[in-house]
Amino acid sequence: MAQLTFLGATGTVTGSRFLLDSEKRKLLVDCGLFQGLKQDRLKNWEPFPIPQVKIDRVLLTHAHLDHSGYLPRFIKQGFTGKVHSTWSTFDLCRIMLRDSGHLQEEDAYWANKKKFSKHEPALPLYTVKDAENSLKYFDPVFYGQDLLVADSLRVKFRDAGHILGSSFIDIKNTSNNRIRKILFTGDLGRPSRPILRDPVQVFEVDYLILESTYGDRLHDSKPPEEELARVINESVKRGGSLVIPSFAVGRTQELLFCIRELEEEGKIPSLPVFVDSPMAIDATMVFEKRKGDYDIESKVLELEGKNVLKTRQIKFCRSTEESKQLDEQKISGIIISASGMVEGGRILHHLAHRLPNPQHTVLFIGFQAAGTRGHTILEGKPMVKIHGQQIPIRAKIENISGFSAHADYNEILAWLMGFNRPPLKTFIVHGEPEAAEALSEKIKRKFGWDVVIPKFKETFEIDF
Repeated sequence: MAQLTFLGATGTVTGSRFLLDSEKRKLLVDCGLFQGLKQDRLKNWEPFPIPQVKIDRVLLTHAHLDHSGYLPRFIKQGFTGKVHSTWSTFDLCRIMLRDSGHLQEEDAYWANKKKFSKHEPALPLYTVKDAENSLKYFDPVFYGQDLLVADSLRVKFRDAGHILGSSFIDIKNTSNNRIRKILFTGDLGRPSRPILRDPVQVFEVDYLILESTYGDRLHDSKPPEEELARVINESVKRGGSLVIPSFAVGRTQELLFCIRELEEEGKIPSLPVFVDSPMAIDATMVFEKRKGDYDIESKVLELEGKNVLKTRQIKFCRSTEESKQLDEQKISGIIISASGMVEGGRILHHLAHRLPNPQHTVLFIGFQAAGTRGHTILEGKPMVKIHGQQIPIRAKIENISGFSAHADYNEILAWLMGFNRPPLKTFIVHGEPEAAEALSEKIKRKFGWDVVIPKFKETFEIDF
């Protein structure tokens, strides 16, 4: 027997942390930050339920901060084991964890300078130095490689098709003359999206931990590229800038791919495209380094001599001065800047300058968790708080869901249809309550499986 404890991603899409306590090892699958609502973010500051030194290994599904971003604090507080991920995830974590440490320090600085924190002084959750130290604990593996973490306990990383390097974590126990398998999906990607391979089909799963971000929704049936062309062309007519809050890893690169294709097809004019995020710039370099993880279509384009991530007038804004010029000189074009949920980074300055002006357009292309500024703007609220100031929202607000890197409920159900037998139990995580409940009911009706929606810190005995 083993115990499976849900230490995050329950009732919310963030804070991915799952503890598998078998007879042989204590494995933590994902070590993510809680984001969004304050009640969730405060969990980042709570003591970990068990001493970190007792955890043997950390297994990361992918590099997004809600899956990896708690790692520097986790290590600082006593973890001494190895952190396993794919090589691409490691390359991206080297960028994202350092950047997260910088943002933690910067947020604390602004809170102290502007006096909008109840804590005096406001402290970062962790620092850049903590982030850099955490990288020493990584021991990356390749997709499909057998990783033995104990006698008869094998871990394998399988392509999840969500972002570069994203994985399902497949853990198999062959003790006691039998085989048991538990699969953590992390974030389940979508089929037929640019750059990435489709999610791998898996078999022989006894326990499934399944994400449900879009468990109650379908993506727009219109191709997102068509909607993107419409938004860009209407923005040009409006005469202002098009500002796109975008996740630096994955979403930004897909956007660049699509803008390049639309330019080549003559569906949009060639415009200056400003990638204003050092992390997005570095992530794009990782994509170019790890082309072996591309899908076959993108590899063929590269063989034909095309750089699939370069638009005609692309400009990378690495320095703070370059970023400031985009606001001071009122430069038009397309500004792609992090963070995707408008929770920090340079995007805050661009929105503070442009949201009050109806000439500009703000385009959301990804999920906006409850409690984030992105969610507030999309809700149609008249104001949003940025750097302690209430900013009026008068710009044109657009939303294209088809760029989401998460499978919608039909895509999830289609993937589940490939299972050769029902899991003994399926746990629904990574979803707000309505989404998790909706997906749970769909799976029960469609397949008749035993489905559970775990609560925060709930522990289950499993036959593993």
